[in-house]
Amino acid sequence: MNAETTTTPMVRMEKVTLAFGPNTVLNHLDLEVAAGEKVVIIGPSGSGKTTILRAIMTLERPQHGTIEIDGQHLYHQEQNGELKKASEKHIRSVRSDISMVFQHFNLFPHMTALENITLAPIKVFGKSKQEAEEEGIQLLSDVGLREKAEHRPIELSGGQKQRVAIARSLAMHPKVMLFDEVTSALDPELVGEVLEVLRRLAESGEMTMMLVTHEMGFASEMADRVLMFDQGQILEEGPPSAVLQNPSKERTQRFLKAVLAH
Repeated sequence: MNAETTTTPMVRMEKVTLAFGPNTVLNHLDLEVAAGEKVVIIGPSGSGKTTILRAIMTLERPQHGTIEIDGQHLYHQEQNGELKKASEKHIRSVRSDISMVFQHFNLFPHMTALENITLAPIKVFGKSKQEAEEEGIQLLSDVGLREKAEHRPIELSGGQKQRVAIARSLAMHPKVMLFDEVTSALDPELVGEVLEVLRRLAESGEMTMMLVTHEMGFASEMADRVLMFDQGQILEEGPPSAVLQNPSKERTQRFLKAVLAH
């Protein structure tokens, strides 16, 4: 066996089912994402794309199935060879390897950009204020916002807020970064600056990234794999050249035609 076949996936979802009342959003979903892989998830509204990310981030709990992060069960613990429901402490511990950037930034309005970034490293990891601020300034520099450290969200453009949100997630040193439609709330002229930060992140290579997006040009450029999602399941998957440029499923063809028409 070569090394690749024995490597533990960074994310593994097995038979994950998640329903809201009678509406099944994830339907016996199986998915593996390799360490360092960049996966883009596309599909129509209501297909379950965002719910995948929210289930991994523990914002929505599946009713059935298992999720593992770097070989660790997220919602379960092994006891005497059996999988039991995990304690909140266990879930928090595994979740500390995951960070998520949201569509609407979710920054604390009363805090500066730097305070938004340093809050969790100080509270969660027990870093000193000085250490957290030094790293926070570096992360703001990395996303091109060093001069905005003392600005509050109300003083920032949408694109700047989203870049602060990305820096805040990076401050947690996650193994897995989740991005939920991070450009869809932005004015068109601000989309490029956020995509540029994501592009640099992807090129640095190490981090596992899962992105829900409608930016097809960006997806074709930086994804290792594209998943077309429909009705709670993966309809089609493969490299961007296959799924985006030569899709085999009629549903994917219709979806892409609609997206590209806008």
